[in-house]
Amino acid sequence: MIVYGKQPIIYLLQKKPNLIRKIFLSKKVDKNLFQKLRKFPIQHIDNRTAQSLSKGGNHQGILAEIDEVELQEYRKILDTSNFVVILHSITDIGNIGSIIRTSYSLGVDGVIITGLKSLKLDGVVRTSAGAIFSLDVALYPNIYDILNELKQSDWNLFGATLSGEDIRKMDIPNRKVLILGSEGEGLPNRVVKLLDREVTIKMDRDFDSLNVAVASAILIDRMR
Repeated sequence: MIVYGKQPIIYLLQKKPNLIRKIFLSKKVDKNLFQKLRKFPIQHIDNRTAQSLSKGGNHQGILAEIDEVELQEYRKILDTSNFVVILHSITDIGNIGSIIRTSYSLGVDGVIITGLKSLKLDGVVRTSAGAIFSLDVALYPNIYDILNELKQSDWNLFGATLSGEDIRKMDIPNRKVLILGSEGEGLPNRVVKLLDREVTIKMDRDFDSLNVAVASAILIDRMR
């Protein structure tokens, strides 16, 4: 797998250097960073090659070949967690990566992505600034299989909706799942019917909703 951009690669150097196989440089980097990169094979390439490897992304002159990201089984996440975030039918890689980064930073135990059959992991590596390497993430298309299992156990299911209870006024139990839907569609009615409680962020001004990544950060912080 090829990842690119300074932030993901600096994260790898600090947290997961064992995943790095090779470094590609298309321009000079600062001396301190170069000293850290020298531990790995380095290949100098032209910008055209860098653009090809990054598929047109903003590589900032630094790319790395790394081991593939390993996704987890969702049951393993549920068996070892107290706070899980489920993303349902969220397709924007920027939002997915941002939510994974927030989840890792604020102590969520794992993220399960549903409603999608595949995931562009190289994009998520970049948009999560590398946080996906340190957080358990699962991909499972059918959310209803997961919710039916959760309903049979002691999990508390919270879903973000526009008509939910004010998150600031709620008592949050220890073992909980926060379910977030896409910005355009929100959560399907079938999912909402399986929730224990609906939650929302009350606005002080007349505005209908927040970006899902921004909303997730507020909700996660208030539920942890």
